[in-house]
Amino acid sequence: MSDIDLRLREDVHLLGELLGNTIREQYGDAFLEKIERIRRGAKADRRRDPTGDAVSAELRSSLDDLGEEELLPVARAFNQFLNLANICEQYQLIRRRDEGQPEPFENLALGELLGRLTAAGHSPDALARQLVALDIELVLTAHPTEVARRTLIQKYDAIAAQLALHDHRDLTSAERNAVRERLQRLIAEAWHTEEIRRTRPTPVDEAKWGFAVIENSLWQAVPNHLRRVDAALQAATGQRLPLGAAPIRFASWMGGDRDGNPNVTAKVTREVLLLARWMAADLFLRDVDQLAADLSMQQASAPLLAHAPDSSEPYRTVLKQLRERLRATRNWAHASLPGDQPADAQVLQDNRELIEPLQLCFDSLHACGMGVIADGPLLDCLRRAVTFGLFLVRLDVRQDSTRHRGALSEITEYLGLGRFDDWDEAARIDFLVRELANRRPLLPTCFEPSEDTAEVLATCREVAAAPAASLGSYVISMAGAASDVLAVQLLLKESGLRRSMRVVPLFETLADLDNAGPVLERLLQLPDYRGTLQGPQEIMIGYSDSAKDAGTTAAAWAQYRAQETLVNICQAHGVELLLFHGRGGTVGRGGGPAHAAILSQPPGSVAGRFRTTEQGEMIRFKFGLPDIAEQNLNLYVAAVLEATVLPPPLPEPAWRTVMDELAGQGVKAYRQVVREHPHFVEYFRQATPEQELGRLPLGSRPAKRRQGGIESLRAIPWIFGWTQTRLMLPAWLGWEAALGAALARGEGDRLASMRAQWPFFRTRIDMLEMVLAKADAEIAALYDLRLVEPDLQPLGAQLRDLLSQCCTAVLGLTGQTHLLAHSPTTLEFFSLRNTYLDPLHLLQAELLARSRAREAALDSPLEQALLVTVAGIAAGLRNTG
Repeated sequence: MSDIDLRLREDVHLLGELLGNTIREQYGDAFLEKIERIRRGAKADRRRDPTGDAVSAELRSSLDDLGEEELLPVARAFNQFLNLANICEQYQLIRRRDEGQPEPFENLALGELLGRLTAAGHSPDALARQLVALDIELVLTAHPTEVARRTLIQKYDAIAAQLALHDHRDLTSAERNAVRERLQRLIAEAWHTEEIRRTRPTPVDEAKWGFAVIENSLWQAVPNHLRRVDAALQAATGQRLPLGAAPIRFASWMGGDRDGNPNVTAKVTREVLLLARWMAADLFLRDVDQLAADLSMQQASAPLLAHAPDSSEPYRTVLKQLRERLRATRNWAHASLPGDQPADAQVLQDNRELIEPLQLCFDSLHACGMGVIADGPLLDCLRRAVTFGLFLVRLDVRQDSTRHRGALSEITEYLGLGRFDDWDEAARIDFLVRELANRRPLLPTCFEPSEDTAEVLATCREVAAAPAASLGSYVISMAGAASDVLAVQLLLKESGLRRSMRVVPLFETLADLDNAGPVLERLLQLPDYRGTLQGPQEIMIGYSDSAKDAGTTAAAWAQYRAQETLVNICQAHGVELLLFHGRGGTVGRGGGPAHAAILSQPPGSVAGRFRTTEQGEMIRFKFGLPDIAEQNLNLYVAAVLEATVLPPPLPEPAWRTVMDELAGQGVKAYRQVVREHPHFVEYFRQATPEQELGRLPLGSRPAKRRQGGIESLRAIPWIFGWTQTRLMLPAWLGWEAALGAALARGEGDRLASMRAQWPFFRTRIDMLEMVLAKADAEIAALYDLRLVEPDLQPLGAQLRDLLSQCCTAVLGLTGQTHLLAHSPTTLEFFSLRNTYLDPLHLLQAELLARSRAREAALDSPLEQALLVTVAGIAAGLRNTG
C-alpha cells in the first residue's frame, strides 16, 4: 500500500472518529456501540464474501433490534460517514505531494500532450494557434440537482480546508490540536444540520447555487488554470497565452430551462439574468477594490496618464473610476429586480468597458518595467473579465418543440389560416420561410393568446430584450423536423429579436438521432436559413432520453452515427458545426469520465469546439473545490486539443457491422423488458423508491413530463430509482444480450481488437465495467423480498440473472477474473463505501415497507429517515441520476 493510500485511510479514520464523538455526545455510548456493531457486521460480511450475500443474519438482527426512535439517527450516522468519506476521497486528489511523489495526471495532461505533439513533429506555431482558438463551453444545469443542501456543502468544503491544514508536517502539537478541534466543531455542525430540504428549491434558488459555485471555486480556479495553460504553452512552443484567450467559458440552464418545468417562467428568466449581472459586478468590485489598494505606483505610460491627468497615483485613479461604474452596475441590477429601471451612463453594458481599464493598467506596468506586479492579481482579474465578463454566465433557454407548435397553431387559427400543427412538413416550412422574410408583423395587436402561448411569447420577448452577450443558445427539446427550428426563429422575430441567435435542435430519442441528418440537410438547403447563421451550426445530442428509450448499447451507437452524419453534412455545405453534448452524470444518462469521452468522439466532431452539460452533483464533485476544478478544467483543455489535433481513427467496416449487430440486439433485449414485459412498470414501482422520489424535494422540476408509464418519467428518477437498489438496470440492460450473442458467434477476437484500437468502444466497455462493479444483485434481492409482491418476484430474479450474464460477458471480453481487476484502488474505495452502504440499503427497504403501509407524513421521523437513506446511498455511490 502506498503512502498516499495510507494517508487517505488516516483521514477517513480521523473524520469517522470525530463523527463518533459527536454522536456519543448526543446519544450516549450505548447508541454509538449499536452503530459500531452494525458497521462491524457489514464489514465482516463483505470480508467473508465480497461478491456474495451482502447482509448476514447477524447484521439483519442488529438492524431489526433498533427501536422506532433510533431509525433516523442510525440512517443519519451512515449518511454522514459516507459524505465524510467523499470529502476525504476528493481531498486525496489535490493533497500536497511530498518531494519525489508523482503529480496527478490531471495536472500534467496538457503539458504532456504538447510535449508529445511537438516531439511528433507538429509545428509549435500551429499548436499555439490551435490552443488559443479552443472554444469549450461548460453548461451548468440543475438536474438532477444536489441531494445535499447548500449549507451542508459549505461545511463539507470547510472540512476539506481543515484537512489541508492538518496535512502540514511541520505543525506544532498545539496547531494540530487546533485543527482537530475545528474539524470536530464542523462535523458537529454538520451532524446537527438537517440533511433534507423541507421544501423544493425554486429555479432562482438553483441559479443562485450555480453562481455560488463560481464565487467559491471557479473564480479562483479559472485564473490558476490559465496560468498553468500559459506555462505549458510557453514550455512547449515558446509562446504565451494571449490575454484575450479563454479556452473555457461557462453557460447555464438554471433559470432558462423550462422544458417540462412550469416553475421556469419569463419572469424567472429575467430575474436570473439580472442576478447574474449583480453577482458579476459584485465579484469584480471585490477584485478591483483590492487592486486599487495594491497598485499605488506612480510611474505610468502615456496612455494611462491620459486617463488620470494630474494624478500622483494614476493606477488607483483609473481603477477607482472602474470601481464606481461597477457599483452603479450592481445597484442598477438590484433595483431592476422588482421592475425595469433605466440604466444611466455609469452602468457597464459592454465587456470592453470592463476589460479596457484593466488592460490599460496591465500594459502600463509592463511598459514601465513592473511586469512582475502586472502578472499578479491584475492578470487574474483580466483573465476573469475575459472568461466571465459582465454577465457571469451565458443563459441558455430551453423549451419543448410542442410548445412552439402549439403557439403557432393558436396564431394561425386566429388568423384563419388553419391549424399549423395539422399541416405537413412542406406546408409548415413554406409558411415559416415566407413569414420570416415578411417585413410586416404576423401578430395583430388585438391577439389575445392563451396562458401557454402567452408564456412562450413572453419568454421570446425576454430573449429579445436581453443583451446578446448574456444569452447562449435557444435549445429545442424533442426536435424532430426542420420546421421546429424555423418556428422558434419566427416566434423570436415576432417578439422583437433583431439580431442572430443560435437556435439549437436537440435530438433525443433513437428515432430523432437517426433523423438528425435529414433535418439538418433540409435546413441547410434553405438559402434564407443559411443567411441567418452567424458562426457555427449548433446541434445538441441527447444522451439521457435516448438511453431511456433504447438502452445504452443502441443509444451510444446512434449518438456516434448521428454525429458522423452531421459532420459530413456540414462539411459538404461548408458550414462549421458545434456539437452540444447533453451528457448526464451517470453512465445510464451518458456520463462518465469527460477526458475519455471526448477522445472517443467521432473524428471531425471535436474541431476545436466542444459544448457539454455539467449537472447536479457532478458540478460539486468536479468543480466544488478550486484545486479540483482546476484539474478538471485542465483535462477538458487537454482532451479537446488532442481530439482536434489527433482525432481517433475511423472505425473499420467490420467494426461498424459488429456495432450494428450489438445495437440491434441491445435495443431488442432492452425493450423486451422495459416496454413489452406486462408487469415491468409495476415491478419498477414496487422494487425501487420511484414513488417516494417524487416526494423528495430535489429540484424545481417535476419528476414527470406528463402522466403515463416509463416513457413519461424523466431520466433522473428513472436512473435514481435503480441506483438506490443497486441493480443499475438502465446502464447495462441490453449489453448482456448484445455481448453474449457476439461472444457466442465467435466474435471475441474482433471485440478485443475493437476495444484495443477504437476509443469509442473501449470507453463504452470501461464505463459499463465501472457501473457493473457498483451493481449488487444481492442488495437488489433484499428490496424484492421486502417490497415486491410474490407474483412479481420472478421478474426481479430474471433481471438479476441478466445482470450476472452481463458481468460474465464483460469478463469474457476483458479476460479478467473479476470486474475492475486492473484498478485495485477503485475496488478498495468501493469496499470502504460498502461497509456503510449495506446498512443503509437494508434500512431503506424496511423504511419503504413501513412508509407504504402507513402513508407517513413527509415530516414524520419515519419519512425523514427514509429520505436520509436516499441521500446517503446517493452520496455513497457518488451519483444520483
